[in-house]
Amino acid sequence: MNTKNLVLMALLVAVGAALYLVIPGFSGGMKFDFMLTMMFIGIFLFPDVRSVFLLAITTGVLSGMFSTFPLGFFPNIVDKLVAAFVVFGIILVLKRVANHLVAATIIAGLGTLVSGVIFLSVALFILNVQLPGLENPFVPLFLTVVLPAIAMNSVAFFVIQPIVLKLMKRSSYKTVVSN
Repeated sequence: MNTKNLVLMALLVAVGAALYLVIPGFSGGMKFDFMLTMMFIGIFLFPDVRSVFLLAITTGVLSGMFSTFPLGFFPNIVDKLVAAFVVFGIILVLKRVANHLVAATIIAGLGTLVSGVIFLSVALFILNVQLPGLENPFVPLFLTVVLPAIAMNSVAFFVIQPIVLKLMKRSSYKTVVSN
């Protein structure tokens, strides 16, 4: 693994962590997860198994550490791993169109959907997290947090990815996307 690639992945994760920290929690401590956006950009730039795994684990651990959701550490790691490899699989299957901005944004939105469903499923059904005032919190949290997160992460991806690509082209940085 190239040191320059590791540095860029670390920068993407750091920017995602900074954005994650400034976003306040709501609806039982849930947050929009901009670390997902940065992880997806990293996966598009470095679509290989080791990079995807490294991005997923790093993003999951950091998201878990900063999570305001009760018992949110473990669900964050699981959802990042699953979402990262789902997005990686989609990118591999749709090689020809995956690097177009609109298609990439749709893929990032699908990844956010997978991440949200996995997170809620692990937290609510495996860890049995109880939220006050909600008897069955999956549907309300899905509607009030996951769906808006899909929209927010898609918009963020649509804005941030071209900026990252332009910076990489100006610096003559070589990735799968810039070649």
